[in-house]
Amino acid sequence: MTQPFPLPDPAYLDALNDYLMSDRSPPECMDLSELDGFLAGLVAGPEPIAPSEWFPVIWDGEEPAFASKAEAESVLGTILNRYNAIAESLDNDPATFSPVFWEADDGTPVVEDWAHGFMHAVSLRTESWEPVLQDEDNAVLLIPIGIIAGLAVPEIEADMRMPEEAMEELMEDADMMLAACVVGLRAFWRDRPVTPTVRH
Repeated sequence: MTQPFPLPDPAYLDALNDYLMSDRSPPECMDLSELDGFLAGLVAGPEPIAPSEWFPVIWDGEEPAFASKAEAESVLGTILNRYNAIAESLDNDPATFSPVFWEADDGTPVVEDWAHGFMHAVSLRTESWEPVLQDEDNAVLLIPIGIIAGLAVPEIEADMRMPEEAMEELMEDADMMLAACVVGLRAFWRDRPVTPTVRH
């Protein structure tokens, strides 16, 4: 059984993890690590997205059930608090930004779910993310996240993946690399003028 790695503020994140793993949450909702990557992608993205748009994505478009009003407030409040904590660390003390990864039996971080969650956030504003991919110096901040996210999607054809040796090199210290990528992406957008995507 994998465990969260590392777990900043473990008390409230442990409780959130318990809920996400329970029968009251939608069966296809995000797990804790995927959710954390999703929130990081929202925070580090090119434009603000309202919680009313991204909360349903967490639940895979279904309605979560709660045992009580107190549980609902705790779960939803914890998600918003984690979002705000990510924003606080990225803006005021980037060195403290610490993604929530699962831990494998051998103690190594499992980063694929987190990266998949991040790219789910990117998919909400694909066109708005284009400038970073078109910037030669900063494209390297997003591309590795997308490559690692692909490991969480088994149906991707083997010939579309990186060569095994290159993937092994990418995965070395991937936890620290992903955190650095998020810090860099947040900085990339920070001083750029915001041009909100027109929603139809």
